[in-house]
Amino acid sequence: MADLRTMQDRARAMRGEPTLAEKRLWALLRGGRVGGLKFRRQAPLGPYIADFACFDPRLIVEADGGAHQSPEYDAARDAWFAANFFKVLRVRNEDVFERPEAVVAAIQRITGRG
Repeated sequence: MADLRTMQDRARAMRGEPTLAEKRLWALLRGGRVGGLKFRRQAPLGPYIADFACFDPRLIVEADGGAHQSPEYDAARDAWFAANFFKVLRVRNEDVFERPEAVVAAIQRITGRG
């Protein structure tokens, strides 16, 4: 497992080069735009970097597509997040662009905030 400093440096670099879907999703999430929730982008959590993390309530939002990993890797990440009391919402890049209101509605439904 990479040390904390390495993970922080990697997350910082990833924030500087987001995918188009991550840019769009960040525009939807930032500044408490969804139910007042505070999200962090490219957040280092244990051995992983979550696309978007909200710590209250504990929710991870992952944009799937483009630089997407294997299903096995995703399952391992999801298991680690669940073991650390995070819910994981995976959204397809297509939905971020074509159905952003559905993405927001899913977050509101999971968190109970709208």
